[in-house]
Amino acid sequence: MLSRRLTRRWRLLAPFCLAALLGGCLAIPQTGLFAFRLAVTSLGVEEVRIGPYAVDARLDTSDLMSLAMSSLGAGSLPLQATLAMGLGLPTGMPPVEMAGFRWTLDMPGVEPVSGDYEQDVTLTSGDDARLRLPVAFDLLGGGREQLAPMVELASQLARQGELPAGSELAITPGDLHGLGMTLPAGLLTPTIRLGVGEDGSLIPQG
Repeated sequence: MLSRRLTRRWRLLAPFCLAALLGGCLAIPQTGLFAFRLAVTSLGVEEVRIGPYAVDARLDTSDLMSLAMSSLGAGSLPLQATLAMGLGLPTGMPPVEMAGFRWTLDMPGVEPVSGDYEQDVTLTSGDDARLRLPVAFDLLGGGREQLAPMVELASQLARQGELPAGSELAITPGDLHGLGMTLPAGLLTPTIRLGVGEDGSLIPQG
């Protein structure tokens, strides 16, 4: 009887124990953002494209505008890029398996975009998981004035290799598995939000 009671109590307390191990204190600043000890350790931009054209950082903006205008016509053209992101855990934390996550990206001057990373992610201390998130924005026809800011954004992304200042990335973790227990998504695992500073640094939001 005592054994059954202990087992029942452990099952009730297990998610909170895992949350405590993943959580702890939020005052560990060396990698930029910690929420439940999940760390976004890096965030960059790769493989910028406008429609079929790869954006070369050395390409003059006027040349890029001409290419975009010739392909755009009266329809739409996607601006595509890949977010290169590092996720990890602090030293000494036990490995955790995350069942994907939901993400939203908001950059100045464009509509927010969102998506789901549907693959499991193994999070370990001292060995960041390297992920690639494809993002895309539609460039609409309407002339050079409407297209110019988007072409400049594509050129900036390719040139700097990082999100522009004022951008915000939100990540909602999926289920977390570790230590023989599961912490369901949404239970003590709030959405992580980080902004991009003028120097490209990652700044926790709220």
